[in-house]
Amino acid sequence: MIVVTGGSGKAGRFCISELADHGYELCNVDQVSGSDPSIPFSQVDLTDFGQTMAALSGIDERVRKVTGIVHLAAIPAPGRAPNHVTFETNTISTYNVFEAARQLQIKNIVWASSETVLGLPFDIPPPYVPVDEEYPARPETAYSLSKLVGEEMAKQFCRWDPELKIIGLRLSNVMSPEDYDHFPGFQDDARKRKWNVWSYIDARDAAQAFRLALEVDLKGAEVFIIANADTVMLRDNKGLLAEVFPGVPQKSSFGPNDSLFSIEKARRVLKYESKYSWRTQQ
Repeated sequence: MIVVTGGSGKAGRFCISELADHGYELCNVDQVSGSDPSIPFSQVDLTDFGQTMAALSGIDERVRKVTGIVHLAAIPAPGRAPNHVTFETNTISTYNVFEAARQLQIKNIVWASSETVLGLPFDIPPPYVPVDEEYPARPETAYSLSKLVGEEMAKQFCRWDPELKIIGLRLSNVMSPEDYDHFPGFQDDARKRKWNVWSYIDARDAAQAFRLALEVDLKGAEVFIIANADTVMLRDNKGLLAEVFPGVPQKSSFGPNDSLFSIEKARRVLKYESKYSWRTQQ
């Protein structure tokens, strides 16, 4: 069984659907119930280690024989709560999931890190484009700091147990299909979406990435940028960069509307390819 924490959230709903469609036995562990009544749900506060251990150990007929965890539960963005609450909630819940998994010998964990560790909102321009996983993280908020701490925890947990796999997906801004109605409003000002170099991730492609990360044969801690292959803009990258980020070096080639978040590592290791685009979903 795969336990999905935060399966009632925006990305979580699509992740539940993707895994169910591929035959996985699932349970949604969250504070509020999900939209799919066919998926077992248990209400768990993951900031409480006892509840986390109890949930992953087994909950009657709803959670049993856990073989993997998709950890999405978190305060999902900066500003949703006071900074100290965001940091405390996200770091403690992630620690509790990692530690419970270690004690219960659950070796396969995939969790939601964030594009924000890369330096968003890029008030200081990125060191180069396309942005990739190679340069040191630059958290600018309590939220992004909580995600970076999660990535460091993953490294140390995997050092303690070399058989453990913990993959962090640095998700771009998650968009569900109905969000595409707002994309025409981005086009009149390049600075509206400069904060993540005009990137996004379709929730269905995010869900695909979580499944692929569960299935990949790896050990240790890894992080992957997960974005769609294109930008949110109709304008070409050359013009956008000249206006908003002049002088930022180009590390590798890219097309007029290719994502400026590099997904090459995810393509190479996870065999990830985005299947959806706002350009064809309207």
